[in-house]
Amino acid sequence: MMGSYTPEQRRLEWLYGLLGLYNGLVVLLMAGFMCLTQQKIVSTMSAHEFLSTLPIVPLPAMKGFWLSMGAYALLLFLGKLYRHGGLESGQRQLIFAAEIGICMLLMKSLNLAYDGIVLLAVADLMHRYHGENQSWLLLVAMLGLYFMANYNMAIFQRHVAPFDVYAAYYRPEVQSVLLAIKNAFQSLNIVLFVLYLVLLVQSQHHEKERIASLNKQLEEANVRLRAYALEAERTAETRERNRLAREIHDTLGHTLTGIAAGLDACIVLVDAAPAVVKKQLEKIRETARHGIVDVRRSVKKLRPDDLEKLPLQQAIKKVIAEFSASSGVEIQLVELGWPEKLREDEEEVIYRIVQEGITNARRHGKATKVTVTCGLEPGRFYIIIADNGEGCAETKQGFGLRHMEERLELLHGRLRYWSDKGFTLEATIPMGKNVMDNHGEDKE
Repeated sequence: MMGSYTPEQRRLEWLYGLLGLYNGLVVLLMAGFMCLTQQKIVSTMSAHEFLSTLPIVPLPAMKGFWLSMGAYALLLFLGKLYRHGGLESGQRQLIFAAEIGICMLLMKSLNLAYDGIVLLAVADLMHRYHGENQSWLLLVAMLGLYFMANYNMAIFQRHVAPFDVYAAYYRPEVQSVLLAIKNAFQSLNIVLFVLYLVLLVQSQHHEKERIASLNKQLEEANVRLRAYALEAERTAETRERNRLAREIHDTLGHTLTGIAAGLDACIVLVDAAPAVVKKQLEKIRETARHGIVDVRRSVKKLRPDDLEKLPLQQAIKKVIAEFSASSGVEIQLVELGWPEKLREDEEEVIYRIVQEGITNARRHGKATKVTVTCGLEPGRFYIIIADNGEGCAETKQGFGLRHMEERLELLHGRLRYWSDKGFTLEATIPMGKNVMDNHGEDKE
């Protein structure tokens, strides 16, 4: 428990412990003094003279001593219980009422010689004060409680053996010392209590300042969090738009390019070979239907239909064959090695790279021949797509190339491209356990 306190709270608890230890020492000395004095009176055969000065017969010496010590131990226990944070308000009030009762009993057992123990109960009540009124109002209430206790104890005046009667047993000079010590005990107890009060008020003041500062920081954090939430929402929207743009571009672009190229061929052959045109139109129809399926799957964040039904190698062979049939482009697939096991996101990126690569070769380069090379080397898998198209003097990155780069960046891959007697692009994807672990960490 103490480890979770602030330094100020630890000092406060330490001072409360000192207050309890000091009062325990005073109770021990007072009860011990009366017990020893009473025993001396009995041993010197002065009991009759001593009793004649008292309004009542006092308790036996040892009985009175142990009653005082037991009552004080019970008072400390109730004080610790009262300061415990797990009690309800009603339980705490009952315990505090019991503390006041034990204080009265203890003061009576000490023959009203010492009333400083009431301040222990007052310190407990102040420790649990969390009201909204000013601290000085609480102080007035505590002093009122203190004076009320003294007033109530006045009722016992005719039912106790006063301290002065015990002191009168000793010589006058000893009596003066005893009374001075008794008054010093009272004064020092008040000094300790006032010091505890000052630290308590300071602690409450600093706690309020700390809470106000935390509330201010919390409000600032809430403002930043709301701004972050708005930014995150906008970022999510942008990412989703980019994803849809990639999917629609790759899927529709590939499909429409194949359809357009197939229709061009049909226009040329429609008069010369109607039967061939009919077969070509059937292929174009199948390409369109396949494109519609893939567009729907893309919108639903599903993988391409071919990848759901076929292994990666067969899916790539199928997309190449279908595009070649519908567009009339001659496409050759060179296989120099495939990874043994790929994640779904890696398979989809490879599939889309091949799909976009052959589409761009026909759409932008007007190529008639394309070579797709897939190979595996230590630590990487690569795809090289080269065509015999028109090429370009200066390569400007469009949607297709940018989308391929975005897909590869998700896998820490790289895209290179150049124009030399056509157009060539090379996509590289890291392979290996370390890379796969890194991908896993990125996704998390």
